[in-house]
Amino acid sequence: MALVTKKETVESNTNYAQGGVASVFSDEDSFALHMEDTLVAGAGLCHRDIVEIVVSEGPALVKDLLNLGVDFTVKEGKALHLGREGGHSRHRIVHAKDFTGREIERVLVETARRHPNVTVYEDHIAIDLITQHNLTDRPELNPDDVRCWGAYVLNKVSGTVERFLARSTVITAGGCGQVYLHTTNPEIATGDGIAMAYRAGARVANMEFIQFHPTTLNHPQARSFLISEAVRGFGAVLRNRAGERFMEKYDTRLELAPRDIVARAIDSELKRRGDESVYLDMRHLDADDVRSSFPSIYEKCLAVNIDITKDLIPVVPAAHYSCGGVMSDECGRTSIHALYVAGESAMTGLHGANRLASNSLLEAMVFANRAAQSTLEGNFDPPPQHEIPEWDDSGTYNTEEWVLISHNRKEVRTLMWDYVGIVRSSLRLQRARRRIEMLRNEVEDFYKRTRVSEKLIQLRNMTLIASLIIESALDRKESRGLHYTTDYPSPDPELEQRDTVLSIFDSP
Repeated sequence: MALVTKKETVESNTNYAQGGVASVFSDEDSFALHMEDTLVAGAGLCHRDIVEIVVSEGPALVKDLLNLGVDFTVKEGKALHLGREGGHSRHRIVHAKDFTGREIERVLVETARRHPNVTVYEDHIAIDLITQHNLTDRPELNPDDVRCWGAYVLNKVSGTVERFLARSTVITAGGCGQVYLHTTNPEIATGDGIAMAYRAGARVANMEFIQFHPTTLNHPQARSFLISEAVRGFGAVLRNRAGERFMEKYDTRLELAPRDIVARAIDSELKRRGDESVYLDMRHLDADDVRSSFPSIYEKCLAVNIDITKDLIPVVPAAHYSCGGVMSDECGRTSIHALYVAGESAMTGLHGANRLASNSLLEAMVFANRAAQSTLEGNFDPPPQHEIPEWDDSGTYNTEEWVLISHNRKEVRTLMWDYVGIVRSSLRLQRARRRIEMLRNEVEDFYKRTRVSEKLIQLRNMTLIASLIIESALDRKESRGLHYTTDYPSPDPELEQRDTVLSIFDSP
């Protein structure tokens, strides 16, 4: 098995996931309660059968991680310590202090590297999937007949493009937060997997539902650093610049309301008062407990002269998670034969219109496991090697105009932040659509004339992802979950259980 990654293996959204894995381990909890919390947060768009699968299969997979060596936090008696986050009615967050994602990824990467049948290709970036589009004799494609045989991949060290051929392919390329100016996501989160799958003909859904994390540290030296939801679960409260605790004006659940509500409340306070930040207040909590429970957050804030046990923490919302992605079934299968998807690149139906905190690592575990089992059980035909041409970049050239890439990337991110952010309107979305279409055309023209590079591949994907988010937002004429528009401020009962589905085969 080949594992292709454009980065070092430890750089990912998973690595930055502070909170934990939502899973039922307490006698006071139940699958039914976890399901209900997920369905309430999802605002009428969760697929109930998928929710049941994910919730019920979670505990066994957490135990598998324990057996592999993941060092989850335990309390006296060696039982798992369970935290609580916004939207959850019970304590059910299994965590490794406040660096859960990093700890899980550490163990899984070490396990993969030791496996004799796994070869890791770092510093390789996939350009496009290989389907019938790429055959020497290209047939006319029916949407239901598209098949994947791997991908064309750029070796960033040698600069050459290689064919990676496979009986089955799994996309686990993460999210797309970098299309926004302010994001908790690392530089690599440019939506590559979703963009490649869409270009190949896969159905993509619910891209309008971008979750903005309510509380990221607002400091020039740490703008992308998030302050975990678990901090509010631990007892921190939100205050505006005047020192007023404001969440009581927006929701009876106060700071433990779902993320979309908290993010919009903060956005409203910032706009109402003209402030740059609101503040998390932990000063009333036991200082030793705070330091031991949130060591990485404490150290990061202290590095910019904020002692979270004594000082208010300035925070603002930032793009954090995409609830949409490549549509998949209960085994991670996409609408393209032999192509699977798992993690943030996928739209499984679990999150609906709003992801419940700490359900993302849970979803990734369940569907990675299910996709792996399905690929092992599947009887996939081998790729027709002699019919798939090598990468052809004849007629292209190297260019010195990389300033265009840098400028266009910044323009995409600023445009999306200003027009397609926490609060939207049809006018803003139409303006964003027109400008993104121009940028996409410019980038596509540049791509066809120029030898590929990582920055160009990512910009091409970012402009497509931005377009998909805008089109999905324009298509949903209501406010639901993470999608809030001033033109349609209420949910439309007729649109419950209706996913926003996009496909190149449906384009005019």
